[in-house]
Amino acid sequence: MAKFIFIGNYPRDKQESMERFAQMLHHGFQEAGHASEIWRPVVFFGTLFKSTTSGLGKWMGYLDKWILFCFLLQWRVSQIMAKDKEVRFHICDHSNAPYLQYLPSSKTSITCHDVIAIRAAKGYPDTYVTASGFGKILQNWILKHLSSAVSLACVSNLTLSQLKDLSVGAKPEQKDWKVIYNAFNADFELIPEKKAIETLKNKNLPLDAPFILHVGSALPRKNRKLLLDMVDKLGDKWEGNICYAGKPLDPSLVAHVQRLGLEKRVFSIVNPNHATLEALYNTCQAFIFPSYSEGFGWPVIEAQACGTPVIASNTAPMPEVSGGAALYCDPNKPEEFAAALLSLNDSIIQTDLIERGLANCSRFSRKQIIGSYLELHGIKQKEAQLICS
Repeated sequence: MAKFIFIGNYPRDKQESMERFAQMLHHGFQEAGHASEIWRPVVFFGTLFKSTTSGLGKWMGYLDKWILFCFLLQWRVSQIMAKDKEVRFHICDHSNAPYLQYLPSSKTSITCHDVIAIRAAKGYPDTYVTASGFGKILQNWILKHLSSAVSLACVSNLTLSQLKDLSVGAKPEQKDWKVIYNAFNADFELIPEKKAIETLKNKNLPLDAPFILHVGSALPRKNRKLLLDMVDKLGDKWEGNICYAGKPLDPSLVAHVQRLGLEKRVFSIVNPNHATLEALYNTCQAFIFPSYSEGFGWPVIEAQACGTPVIASNTAPMPEVSGGAALYCDPNKPEEFAAALLSLNDSIIQTDLIERGLANCSRFSRKQIIGSYLELHGIKQKEAQLICS
């Protein structure tokens, strides 16, 4: 059995989804019978500041990630390779692509979760992301190394296609670049209504009225504002509430809530734990995902796994990831989302979406995804299936 080293993210950046992804691979490979461990950039200069995501603290984080850890990584690689020539490496997040230069190319792979920031740095308006002057330099540096990867997994066909378009001259067709979907990085499932309601007690969300749910950050590309405009378009045809789970509501969104007179119908649950999030998926009338740009879109399959109808953007990769088991609308047209919600009053449409959504989730089982990653590292699929069974 091979030994695998997973390169994780800088702890102080608090990238929770990337940490869960790294843990999923780490434990999945161990369950498949392989030795594995996670290496992360050490926090040294970053300890001087409360946050390393903004201001001077961010630059201290850069020192930890791009100078200190690079020296440490070279040393650790030389030490472990001296003991085990067959050890293999996997970088869990494409934003760490510059580490590829310190790892043996023939024994290293990387996961590309999206190229949104890279495309934003190159001025693509469909990302709905702006890049600073330094951000453009950083993303071009990341792209340079990402394009050099010999073995690479993209989490959707859209991401792979966009990366190939960006990697002009890199000749990706001569490399082992493939699509490996994300697996669930936590367990999501149908739970009894009583359990869900008990979990949501004292969460400041009235459960005596239907509600629609959005899960995610406050980034402009997440298009949170659409839910407000959608409910405004519904008027008296729907009198439920809106629940935002994730980051706090930003001032501009709060101002829009007030303009539309929806203060008593909008609720926010900040950074919910897993049990709360699962209960929200199970109790909402519909999950609304109007995002402008995504690399994969974990919340879509999380909602489906909880038996929730999904109404999503008609832009890629949402139809790909949801497996066609959702209602799709133009993210610039709240009236389409409003009409889609009303269509769920038809029990046939609602039941069909739920059943097909649950069936779609089988594509993202951890066993299946771990098997694909083993194959990426040279272990044939049949052998991987035997190991994972």
